[in-house]
Amino acid sequence: MADLVPKIVVVVPTYNERENLPVLAGLLTDLELPNLHLLVVDDNSPDGTGDVADKLAAEAPDRVGVLHRAEKDGLGRAYVAGMTRALAEGADVVIQMDADLSHPASAIPAMVDTLLNTDAAVVLGSRYVAGGATAADWPWHRKALSLWANFYVNTLLRLGVKDATAGFKAWRAETLRVIDPQSVYSNGYSFQVEMNFRTVKRGMKILEVPIRFEERVKGASKMSLAVQIESALAPWKLLLGRRAN
Repeated sequence: MADLVPKIVVVVPTYNERENLPVLAGLLTDLELPNLHLLVVDDNSPDGTGDVADKLAAEAPDRVGVLHRAEKDGLGRAYVAGMTRALAEGADVVIQMDADLSHPASAIPAMVDTLLNTDAAVVLGSRYVAGGATAADWPWHRKALSLWANFYVNTLLRLGVKDATAGFKAWRAETLRVIDPQSVYSNGYSFQVEMNFRTVKRGMKILEVPIRFEERVKGASKMSLAVQIESALAPWKLLLGRRAN
């Protein structure tokens, strides 16, 4: 019967998250979801996050894996590497999740339940559906930028979701195989938009469950000006058909 329990792999890219990673690992363990695994994708963090990940894996080799990458070359590329590894190791469900504790681990059971008991191809942890929220201490300009980005992306690409830029997602393995993350060209946060676009373009359904998005407590945000510019240009590239397969 154990073989009937879907294998769930939570892919978490890290760069300088040594303080947050053990906390996240503990929160995932506390969920007590059967066959839940953590795959840390570390981009050679100078603060020793990779060593912390290795220690977690040594303590729970049946539940934690680590993928070390030689350099930091973007969130999208880290997710592609992690998803590819997860699929190769037999994942049935792949979850994208930030390491900074902004995504509530407590929402994972509802996301997985929705994915497995509906015809959804992917389920988003959404800040902007009924019941969702952003942190009260999130700076106003971050809230404004997020709301504008979602309006902008949906106006151009007509994704039909409330939180088009969400980075907390539960994917069916077969969905990922169809949309082929390795051929996704976007990096940074625009990776999220391109993955949604590919899903919708193939006629597959995206559903959303509400989450409360929290501001990171420790560490520094990775939202640079270059990332913002790439995110602004990405919908146009997709709309014009540039490698949007």
